[in-house]
Amino acid sequence: MRTPASYLRGIQHPEGFHGNGKTRNFFEGWYFKTVSEDQSQKWAVIPGIFRGLGGSSRDEAFVQVLDGSTGRSWYHVYPVEEFKASETSFDVRVGDNHFSSKQVVLNLPQLKGELKITTPLKPWPVTLASPGIMGWYGLVPFMECFHGIVSFSHQLEGQLEVEGKQQSFSNGKGYIEKDWGRNFPSGYIWLHSNHLKNYEDASLIGSAAIIPWLGKPFRGFILGLHHGGKLYSWTTYNKSKEEKLTIDDSHISWKVSGPSGELELRAERKRGGLLHAPLREAMHQRVEETLDGVVEVKHTKDGKVLLESTATTSGMEVFGDIERLLRI
Repeated sequence: MRTPASYLRGIQHPEGFHGNGKTRNFFEGWYFKTVSEDQSQKWAVIPGIFRGLGGSSRDEAFVQVLDGSTGRSWYHVYPVEEFKASETSFDVRVGDNHFSSKQVVLNLPQLKGELKITTPLKPWPVTLASPGIMGWYGLVPFMECFHGIVSFSHQLEGQLEVEGKQQSFSNGKGYIEKDWGRNFPSGYIWLHSNHLKNYEDASLIGSAAIIPWLGKPFRGFILGLHHGGKLYSWTTYNKSKEEKLTIDDSHISWKVSGPSGELELRAERKRGGLLHAPLREAMHQRVEETLDGVVEVKHTKDGKVLLESTATTSGMEVFGDIERLLRI
């Protein structure tokens, strides 16, 4: 069981490990996206740990790999003893693989080598009243799933051996987020890109999910757009409103308004690869994710267009009971 001191450290450091003292019904994973300068190489590598309910359920550490160019995916299992992570910083080891704020070292069948992170990470700001992307919901201990943004964008240098062939990632971009808790939501959408045409520093993150809440679930949403050195946000907890959310087989259309103005998104859905996600008994292969999405983005405030662009190499997931997500 986590101590009060450990719990408080977790609130202050969403990038750190929250599972010390957790022996059952817990997962934690860090999503490490790596894209080459020409966007021909786009990979997501996800280290993490899963603790089941006991009995026939299996505890395991893992590293997932998604090739965003082909949609292929792999799930590598490790003993939980080979998982180590800091509570107060982004520093994760699974087997011979090491992820930190300075570098990533990979020793996987698909990816081998070392990449340097040459610019500071850009996390979602953390304050006492609003510890990261979840706002005050991040203070609620009974939440089913917690979320954190470790870095909106950062620069990469180095090479990786990609299935036996050297590939350069110098002047490429990275992105890091994470999730932890008991289960993924029963229905959600998620998208991200830090490749917005004509806006080198811009990064977009958005999600909406079914949130269990005291017997009356609701649709929680979070959108963040970082550009011009400033974070603009539209969230359930900052008095923003969803003006429109529609999802069909080909597109997601989303419009929100709030203190940061208006944000309009139109995202083209594409097929991707299957990733494993936590259920109560095991990590199951069930979530389809693409790294090849395209999102039209328009940000206006007080009648002025602050950003209008097309986001490419976009991560995107649409999962679960979407009819219920749209209904509540």
